[in-house]
Amino acid sequence: METTEAYLRRKSDELKLLDDCLDTPLALAPPRSIDQVIEHKFRLTAALRAQHDLNDWATTETAWSQGEQAGDGPFKFRYDYQRADLDVIGPSFYGVEAEARCETIYTSSGMASISALLLASSHVFDRAVIVVLPGTYGETLEFIKAYAPHLRIITAEGALDEPVSRSRAPRLLLLDSCTTAKNFEACLRSCWEGFDLLIFDTTCFSGGSGRIRRVLRRARKSEVPTAMIRSHTKLDSLGAEYGRLGSAAFMHLKNDSRGRSQLRKLPDEMRNAVRLLGGAALPAHFPPFVGSSDYRSLTSRRVAAILRNGRRTARFFRDALGGLTGELNFAHGLYVTLKCRHRLDEEAARKAASEMSADLGQAGFPIRHAGSFGFDFAATEWFHDAATGEFSVRISVPDLPTALWDEQTCAIARWWADYNSPRS
Repeated sequence: METTEAYLRRKSDELKLLDDCLDTPLALAPPRSIDQVIEHKFRLTAALRAQHDLNDWATTETAWSQGEQAGDGPFKFRYDYQRADLDVIGPSFYGVEAEARCETIYTSSGMASISALLLASSHVFDRAVIVVLPGTYGETLEFIKAYAPHLRIITAEGALDEPVSRSRAPRLLLLDSCTTAKNFEACLRSCWEGFDLLIFDTTCFSGGSGRIRRVLRRARKSEVPTAMIRSHTKLDSLGAEYGRLGSAAFMHLKNDSRGRSQLRKLPDEMRNAVRLLGGAALPAHFPPFVGSSDYRSLTSRRVAAILRNGRRTARFFRDALGGLTGELNFAHGLYVTLKCRHRLDEEAARKAASEMSADLGQAGFPIRHAGSFGFDFAATEWFHDAATGEFSVRISVPDLPTALWDEQTCAIARWWADYNSPRS
């Protein structure tokens, strides 16, 4: 368990890391409450973004200025008109540099990365099977169905051997970090030798996650080239959503020993798709505090706290709410879902999430109605299960002191039970 005092000391270290990136530090007083932690962090990140704009005022979209293009923190940028040729030199957001060399393409969001990659794959595969697990991110599936007709989706229930063996077409595996823990582990135990490419969406795993290392080791052992897709807006910004940023990191393409030479052109095809779609990243959205040992340590500690709180939440909700719970054991451990006694549509689920946040917020708990996760406050939002078509309410677990989060977990359970009582 982490005490409030230890938590506030850790948050002071996070705030100092942000403040040290400013040319003129704000030197804010150490936070004395959760609300001050949240306020200071968002104030500092706003100041960092403003500093970037002020320092790079002559670097425009049309690149009329011929001056040297400065970087931001550890990142250096080279680009011409509209950033179509954006070249980024800087630290990796992943903690896997020692395990594999990678070629990274940055984009304006996680969806910009996956959509550009899937479109680019049509220049590599005329037709292909893409195997997905239940719980794969809904908008990714929506994009494949609407804009990637060369890909035929097969949904596997964790074990991959059977659906893969039935097709002679090239085979892609889409492994998403928001699937359930059961399906994720079953996938890792399956045979991957029949796949031509692994697309691994790492968004819900910390950049230094052991699960990422396990997947890469599995892919390397099976000699499967890998493209890691990520939205950096979530876990890579110390809970402050610094800016919209995505990436695709390509591994094992050039040393493929199984004759899949056509895959080597995939990064270039993706760059072309990013250029034509206008999905290049903004330099201002690269967090200047990334890359240092302090950053990696603090990120690991805050994600560990979220995971610890998440396990406690799942156990408590399972006992306290029973049939009113949805999925409690996602592979990432960052959020859980709650079901209603009566069927919810999207609007009803959104309204329930908003009312829960408003009521518990008025009671003094750090909770917001927000469509993301990894914050220093709990976040509620509607959730759609693409496999069942059902809507529920998602509770994103925060980085909070253990005792405070336990108290808030009890309050959420009481609110949800009352919301589902016959008189409601």
